[in-house]
Amino acid sequence: MYSQINKNISRYVTFEKEELDIFNSLLEYKQVLKKTIMLREGEMCNFEAFVIKGCFRKYYIDANGLEVILQFAIENSWVSDISFSIYEEEPSRVFIESLEDSEIFVFSPETKETLLAKAPKFERAFRILMQRNLAVTQNRLFNTISKTATEKYLEFLSQYPTLSQRVAQHYIASYLGISAEFLSKIRTKIAKH
Repeated sequence: MYSQINKNISRYVTFEKEELDIFNSLLEYKQVLKKTIMLREGEMCNFEAFVIKGCFRKYYIDANGLEVILQFAIENSWVSDISFSIYEEEPSRVFIESLEDSEIFVFSPETKETLLAKAPKFERAFRILMQRNLAVTQNRLFNTISKTATEKYLEFLSQYPTLSQRVAQHYIASYLGISAEFLSKIRTKIAKH
């Protein structure tokens, strides 16, 4: 049951079985139905979640009332609002919603602190995960600013090869920062070539 998350967390740090047992004992397994809002803007985020199966989107609503998707979290990904709610202790500015029936492991800031006290090597693992997340976010920002819509879509397909069959096209368009109509034109153009 824990092999997937243990493999994910052990990519950068080698853990003893006892340390992984402590980690696993603090995880809460949840099944989440499609279209479940796990976090709303204005709420405090009290979880970090690892996606075992399924798909989530993290988004905000802009000044024009449009949803802007910041992240898709699929299998072997983490999703939370650690930037504001957890570390800054401010209400979230994002929503987190399941796009499919999903299975996740979650832990709270309190259980994470318990983990770090009992198995300090996890501090390093989570720091590396945060650094990698920051690098992905910076790369996404760079691509948003510097690449054409077609280049962004092709990179999206490379990063998420199966996601275009799993989520609505308007979600992908939102993630890319373009209209659904323009995405349709890009897809048609790519299909012709």
